[in-house]
Amino acid sequence: MAVAAPDLLFGLRNNFYLGAYQAAINNSDVPNLSPEEAVERDSLVFRSYIALGSHQLVISEIDSSAPTPLQAVKLLALYLSAPDNKESTISSLHELLGDPAIGNNPILRLIAGIIFMHEQDYNEALKHTNVGGTLELHALNVQIFLKMHRSDYAEKQLRIMQQIDEDHTLTQLGSAWLNLAVGGSKVQEAYLIFQDFSEKYQMTSLVLNGKAVCCMHMGNFDEAETLLLEALNKDAKDPETLANLVVCSLHLGKPSSRYLNQLKLSHPDHMLVKRASSAEESFDRAVQTTA
Repeated sequence: MAVAAPDLLFGLRNNFYLGAYQAAINNSDVPNLSPEEAVERDSLVFRSYIALGSHQLVISEIDSSAPTPLQAVKLLALYLSAPDNKESTISSLHELLGDPAIGNNPILRLIAGIIFMHEQDYNEALKHTNVGGTLELHALNVQIFLKMHRSDYAEKQLRIMQQIDEDHTLTQLGSAWLNLAVGGSKVQEAYLIFQDFSEKYQMTSLVLNGKAVCCMHMGNFDEAETLLLEALNKDAKDPETLANLVVCSLHLGKPSSRYLNQLKLSHPDHMLVKRASSAEESFDRAVQTTA
């Protein structure tokens, strides 16, 4: 029986999936990688920089001779850093996807899925991600189907992931997302998954937010607040942490305006900011009609 080769990128991938982006970057100098593995390593490192908000670094370091997966990652950095140039970024993306030689590259399809999910164009996203091929593509499909409120389709994707590797970090994360979406008694199962991550790996904003959201679903807002403040210490600008703190503070009857203002400053496009400002506008309109 052939012994499977060790997965040299396991630690790097795991750090990235759990939101330990700086650790992924710091520990990316992995020896003895094949050319394909080196490209995957570079794409994970650049995506970690993107997650930390260092878009310009990624844009300047990836030149036009870089392999397709890195060109795709550069497009993600361009898309996120320059909302005004979204159209040209998306047309460059379509150009890469339409090239028969490279259009089927899994990292290119993944980035396409991420960008179209940001655009809330879920059907276009699924065009590129639906056939799967990697665990990360299946995990993205789970997220897209949950955003479409189709937990039945999300569950089918999760079943495929469980058949490929039941214990994989992405499979566990997919399971937690689905459990949270289904709600009820499933929330406790999601909480245990995040709890398991926090015991095995370093605590990240992503894991702390996961646990906190479970706590909020179960009505434990005090515990949720403690977890979220710990997440805020790790990253004061993380949009999920700030948004969750706004919701948590409202439930605890505490002032939430500071968190909302921080969110407005650092992430003006966040859904919660848009909702809050449309609520403010309708409040102002109501005041004007009664004045």
